This record gives sequence, C-alpha cells and structure tokens, in this order.
Amino acid sequence: MKNVLLKSAVAASVFFSSWAIAGGHMMSVIGMDQDVSGGTVTASEVKSEQNGWLVVHRTDGTGKPGPVVGYSPLRKGLNTDVVAILTEEIAKGDRLMLMLHGEEGGNSAGIFEYTLGAKEDGPIKRQGKLVMSIITAQ
Repeated sequence: MKNVLLKSAVAASVFFSSWAIAGGHMMSVIGMDQDVSGGTVTASEVKSEQNGWLVVHRTDGTGKPGPVVGYSPLRKGLNTDVVAILTEEIAKGDRLMLMLHGEEGGNSAGIFEYTLGAKEDGPIKRQGKLVMSIITAQ
C-alpha cells in the first residue's frame, strides 16, 4: 500500500510540475515548409497567452521581419491549423516568418492595425525574442 501511495504521489508531482512549466511558456509558433500556391499559409500550432494575431512577414537570409503579407486572428491558448490568406503572390523558395502579434494599442479590438514598425497590434516577445517560425514556400 505504501508503494502504491508513493508511486501516485510521484506521478501527481510530475504531472503538476510539467503543467506548471508548460503554463509558464505559453507562447510558440510552429510552422513547416509548405506549398503556398493556393494563396494561404498554415501554422500547425500557435500558443498565445492572449488574443492576438498570426502575422505572416516576408523575410530573407537575415531573419529579420519584412513587410506583412498575411494575417489571421488568434484566441488565447492553443490554436491549431491556423490559416492566413496571403495578400501578395509568394514564389517558390521565398522565406516567410510566421509571427505572434498581440491585440493591444490599436483603436479597435478585432481589427488588425499593425504596419511595419508600429506599436498597434505589434509583435510579442518572450525573453526579448520574437515568437516566430521561419518557413520556405514550396
């Protein structure tokens, strides 16, 4: 009986420790290289600590965000298969940055107001780094 109680306590401790660690790091963007010829790009998973946006930026070999070429709204928590409609033609081999943006500082909730370098609906950072994933259009 002691052995069963000890195992249960250890299992519960591991479960709640994992949950706390995961809860402390609730922001991520996961995307893969993909065919964008249909005019959309998909992030397989986006985790956000607030309502916001998945924003698609052009990027190059420097890894810096360029112009916005698409976006999609996000809800707080786990978002899966997030599809953004592209506003420009994207060629095979182009690199895209899928980035987490917030829903703060703008004039209207639910309206994407960010322009490159603005604060409205701007990028979210974790430990000073952008929350993003870079993919290549196939």
